[in-house]
Amino acid sequence: MINYTSCPVCDAGCIREDLIAKDYTVSKKNFDVWACDNCDLKYTDKVPNQSEIGKFYKSSDYISHSDTKVGLINKMYHKVRNHTLNTKRKLVEHFTNTNQGVILDIGCGTGAFLNNMQQAGWQITGLEPDANAIKTAKSLYKIAPKSPEELFLLPANSFDAITMWHVLEHVHQLHEYIEQLKNLIKPKGAIFIAVPNYQSLDAEFYGAHWAAYDVPRHLYHFSPKSMEKLVSLHGLKIKAHKPMWFDSFYVSMLSEKYKSKKSKNNFLRAFTIGLFSNLSALFNTKKSSSIIYIIEKA
Repeated sequence: MINYTSCPVCDAGCIREDLIAKDYTVSKKNFDVWACDNCDLKYTDKVPNQSEIGKFYKSSDYISHSDTKVGLINKMYHKVRNHTLNTKRKLVEHFTNTNQGVILDIGCGTGAFLNNMQQAGWQITGLEPDANAIKTAKSLYKIAPKSPEELFLLPANSFDAITMWHVLEHVHQLHEYIEQLKNLIKPKGAIFIAVPNYQSLDAEFYGAHWAAYDVPRHLYHFSPKSMEKLVSLHGLKIKAHKPMWFDSFYVSMLSEKYKSKKSKNNFLRAFTIGLFSNLSALFNTKKSSSIIYIIEKA
């Protein structure tokens, strides 16, 4: 178990207990979420260490590992996935100025994104810790992800793009990862990190029931300020912020399910909250439910 005495991002001691969130997916246990008054990071305290966290991912509902289509929310996720995969590919191509580069996807899950990139002509490498996800990637796409430990064995300056789609919030070795991303990216390459944003309207509405807290699997809960602080500590800078429009609806639907314990999931209210969250982000991308940070060397 990890008990922080200072902020995991900026190491400041001005930390305080912020809320208590529940693990609705696996253990049904409560976890403390703390906040840093210096860099705006929130983080889950008293989390399992790296050798113990695996049991909290053992659920058929965990879609990035199982590729499940069971249930309304997961069915909707799959319906929009092809669109989002193409959107991500075009984003990568735009910010790297190439459409046939070399890409590393960390936490590649079942391989759908890497398959999309490979079909478009990219050379791909994927890292994934979950055995079931690796098996699915091999079965569906003939992609063989490597172990995450190999991240630190890859050659420097070898990738045009490095992507982490909703992965960084799961990583115990936070600073070590960011430093290695800087080492691996080519001088004119780009790093794409997508994480939930607890300063979004949907997060504010659902509070402790906000599904993107996803404790204890999400170790950190980023704001734009805390992400900027993190990358700057490693000689990197944020070039652009891009919204993930569908995330507000997906997260709101899950949050509504968690909040409405005995009643059926209120689809209409979830859709309304997701819509208003996106409308607020139209004028300020830093209010998006999830943000893609495009990062380059400073």
